[in-house]
Amino acid sequence: MFCVAPSELGTIMNVPKGGLVLFSANSNSSCMELSKKIAERLGVEMGKVQVYQEPNRETRVQIQESVRGKDVFIIQTVSKDVNTTVMELLIMVYACKTSCAKSIIGVIPYFPYSKQCKMRKRGSIVSKLLASMMCKAGLTHLITMDLHQKEIQGFFNIPVDNLRASPFLLQYIQEEIPDYRNAVIVAKSPASAKRAQSFAERLRLGIAVIHGEAQDAESDLVDGRHSPPTVKNIAAIHPSLEIPMLIPKEKPPITVVGDVGGRIAIIVDDIIDDVDSFLAAAETLKERGAYKIFVMATHGLLSSDAPRLIEESAIDEVVVTNTIPHEIQKLQCPKIKTVDISMILSEAIRRIHNGESMSYLFRNIGLDD
Repeated sequence: MFCVAPSELGTIMNVPKGGLVLFSANSNSSCMELSKKIAERLGVEMGKVQVYQEPNRETRVQIQESVRGKDVFIIQTVSKDVNTTVMELLIMVYACKTSCAKSIIGVIPYFPYSKQCKMRKRGSIVSKLLASMMCKAGLTHLITMDLHQKEIQGFFNIPVDNLRASPFLLQYIQEEIPDYRNAVIVAKSPASAKRAQSFAERLRLGIAVIHGEAQDAESDLVDGRHSPPTVKNIAAIHPSLEIPMLIPKEKPPITVVGDVGGRIAIIVDDIIDDVDSFLAAAETLKERGAYKIFVMATHGLLSSDAPRLIEESAIDEVVVTNTIPHEIQKLQCPKIKTVDISMILSEAIRRIHNGESMSYLFRNIGLDD
């Protein structure tokens, strides 16, 4: 999961002024902070564009400079109004396409609807639909970060660069947690064990896995294996067929595989949205003797009353990156800390514009990372 040490990337990058245009597709000013940081690092001005909502809630985009024959990079960070965010991006991409841009690269640090990447009974794979819409609108390349499932890249018929935030989180652990050598990396469920193992191996720390927690939305009980539903009418099944029924799963009582007694527990995951599972994991770790608990995640959605729940919980600190703006949540909960990842996004933009290899940003990444 380790890409490149943040300190190895320059503070301000040498980017040719001609031929590159940087737009922010957000009508919400709070979502433009990341765009401004990227522009500052690249040493370029933000492109002139107006994105706003009509009184009837329709989205309108007006590009106010020429993009003909240029590489256009559209930065879109996801606001609380996800559907408006998606429409802003699609309309701006299409506007650049019809204005004869040479290439249109979407910089979407958090890919929306990424949790809906599997079939759920009679549902749909929404992330596949969104990928098709982006490609149809005119997107020619996508830069994103820590997709919920790496297989989402296969939904696109354009190049996708799935960057990693782990170098910045690892650096935070080493620099901001003084006694991190006495820490253990924790997976709050077996599903996140690979990510925890990657962090543990790079920090030379132990690993612990919490098993037996309450069933969550990622459960295989609600995936496509139960669609169509089981036929209850025996007469509808051919008499010569005797299909064995799969024994339903039953989770054991909560157990922690690994020693956390007298240690700092660092829970790692890709997204922190509904915090109930993190709070339950923190309580379990406290009961097992962990004296300090950190939560590390790339994308801090922190929906609903997550800040209040975190503030009242056993969690000591929640560390997320700025792929999603969460300044309001930080005011509500001082435990929330932010790690800036604009550096690696800026370098990705520079390399794509200059036609340089992207492999430097993916060094030391294994198949399981």
